[in-house]
Amino acid sequence: MAGAIITTATKMKSGITQYRTTWISDAAGSVSGSTFIVKTGTIIAVEFTPGVGLTQPDDLYDLDCLDNLGISVFDNGAGATIGANLSNAISQHFVPATGLAGSTVYRRWLKGGTLQPTVVNAGDTNSGVIDIYVVDGML
Repeated sequence: MAGAIITTATKMKSGITQYRTTWISDAAGSVSGSTFIVKTGTIIAVEFTPGVGLTQPDDLYDLDCLDNLGISVFDNGAGATIGANLSNAISQHFVPATGLAGSTVYRRWLKGGTLQPTVVNAGDTNSGVIDIYVVDGML
């Protein structure tokens, strides 16, 4: 088993779509291989919410989201992702931007198509939610 995801897309105001992905890890604490479709646009926010109680992930679990070329859409441009070492007890909110120190920083643009969430180190059969907010066009 490679874990499981369920994703829903909800249209919000001002051309924003919320992609809510609920994930459940396999016995090895991982999720991979499942995908969902996103529109072309700019990521304006990402929220990570860990499961609670018996499905709470292990602390400092890692979560990423890859496009159809295998490139992280959560990469911060400095070789790390916003989903690294997440808390198992506190929801976290990020406004992903990319760019190296001393250069222009910009929000992550999506060309549309498939995204694949990947989770590691979450523990056996644990869960969480990823909310990705995408606005039409480029910012």
